[in-house]
Amino acid sequence: MFWRTLVEAEELADRLDSPELVVVDCRFDLRDPGAGERAYRAGHVPGAVYAHLDHDLSDQSKAGKGRHPLPDADAFCATLARWGITPASQVVAHDTSDGAIAARLWWMLRLLGHARVAVLNGGLQAWAEAGGMLETVPPRPRQGSYRGRYDIRAIASTAVVAARMASGNGRLIDARARERFRGEVEPIDPVAGHIPGAVNRPYSANLEASGRFRPRERLAEEFTALLEGTKPSDAVMMCGSGVTACHNLLAMEHAGVGTGRVYAGSWSEWISDPSRPVARGA
Repeated sequence: MFWRTLVEAEELADRLDSPELVVVDCRFDLRDPGAGERAYRAGHVPGAVYAHLDHDLSDQSKAGKGRHPLPDADAFCATLARWGITPASQVVAHDTSDGAIAARLWWMLRLLGHARVAVLNGGLQAWAEAGGMLETVPPRPRQGSYRGRYDIRAIASTAVVAARMASGNGRLIDARARERFRGEVEPIDPVAGHIPGAVNRPYSANLEASGRFRPRERLAEEFTALLEGTKPSDAVMMCGSGVTACHNLLAMEHAGVGTGRVYAGSWSEWISDPSRPVARGA
């Protein structure tokens, strides 16, 4: 069992009793931050633990770092240990269907060098369609042990993004919906638009109507065209707050194109300083 990008529901069901497996339910709704945990308590994959985007996958005490600042590595490692995760664990993250939140946990574990982590393709919806059972009793995971440090080379800072914008080097790929990228609407952040020089790849473009990822070959073609000759390692992924940016990174790696960096603070950090330039339109 060595899943490192996506795993299908049937594969997960076959290995659900494995002692090295930890399933993490990442369901979350920006409009109702408590909805994901309520849904988890109403029914979840047997043995799954719950990850709250605001409390477990972010550190809301960090000012000026966007809406979902990365927690310090020590704090995140303590959370992993509480969930029973060790460096030897095979972790599978999921959310309702599209993987938008689960990809954030996938990326954070990869920052620690944890290779055995994957996202459930199609999420809980795919699990149900495959006949997967649900339970309502929260598990009592054995206390794990985890120590690690983030690979800071995989995290793009605002300074790096500003330098890329000024030089025209690399590729800045924004995962927000097209109308938000163009600045036509902005339902979340106080300023509409995008960083000058960025290109738009809504994370939803990685998905079929079912919520499952599109075929690898199609993703590879699209990301190769989007990079326009830029090395994948020189690509920076961003979004509103560093969450759905990880979805594009996951899709690119699953397609075999390569991997880049994530601008952790993303648009919500960029606009925290009103002197930074903003572009609107396509």
